Amino acid sequence: MREFTAGMRYLGRGQKWVAGHGRWFGFGLLPALLAFVLYAAALTGLALAADDLAAWATPFADDWSDGWRTALRVLFGVLLWVGGLLLAVLTFTAVTLLIGDPFYEKLSEQVEESEGGCPTAPDRPLWQELWRSLADSLGVLSRALLWAVPLFVLGFVPVLGQTVVPVTGLAVSGFFLAVELTSVAMQRRDIPVRERLRLLRARRGLALGFGVPLVLCFLVPFAAVLLMPGAVAGAALLVRDVTGTAPAPSRDDAGDAPGAGHPGTAPYGPGPGAPAAPGPYGPPGAPGPYGPPGTTGPYGAPGPYAPPGAPGAHGPGDGR
Repeated sequence: MREFTAGMRYLGRGQKWVAGHGRWFGFGLLPALLAFVLYAAALTGLALAADDLAAWATPFADDWSDGWRTALRVLFGVLLWVGGLLLAVLTFTAVTLLIGDPFYEKLSEQVEESEGGCPTAPDRPLWQELWRSLADSLGVLSRALLWAVPLFVLGFVPVLGQTVVPVTGLAVSGFFLAVELTSVAMQRRDIPVRERLRLLRARRGLALGFGVPLVLCFLVPFAAVLLMPGAVAGAALLVRDVTGTAPAPSRDDAGDAPGAGHPGTAPYGPGPGAPAAPGPYGPPGAPGPYGPPGTTGPYGAPGPYAPPGAPGAHGPGDGR
């Protein structure tokens, strides 16, 4: 639950960042608006064709009584449209990122620079970046469909299809939406899709806390357009967490930061199972900020805990 809340916090921080940088927010709306128009037209067409598609897909029900035949085909049409909507939620981000790739890359860089440094992206031509983004998105979508198809079929099962399946579908959509949004910052680090999935699975609660609220918001008309720039900004912050590249917090607020309170683990650093990185005061057994006993302190002066008979912090020791 703590990880889930942390993921929601990154989403909020991303929205707050773009709200304070109005120029980036304004430009971020353009590719999202174009993608929204395309998807709205596609979903409207699917709704209009739902009756014909339901009749085509259920020829075995032609001899049923009117009541049962109508109930089956209405259920099929509704599930078909809901499945199309969830597919739209999953692919909306990929299409929007593809349309606005140069801008969102720059937006993500600006967010990381404001947080204390941005890794240098590999030097590739624009067409190669676009092709890689498309290939990565198709790879993520194919994995999402491995879940979506069985869930669509299970939606016809009484009780299960109205309880467990929608919740599971929401979680799956949220996870893969987080994968898509983090792709901008992950590509800049040259992290392949397989490794991105591994990193986010290791912090599944964090990914779900970021992606699930977005899925629910994206179901509201036009909300996806307004939230897209902040979602990209928040994803950049989340990537700094899961890859261990976030700056160390100050000593005063270290206890409130994710990962704090674990010696030898970098704040906002790798998740469980990842190699421990140096914390703000050095890894266990290494010199701390004031040096080990009997060695030189931070300003070239004797350490505060010199051994007996050696110079102490305030003059020579007395041998006690």
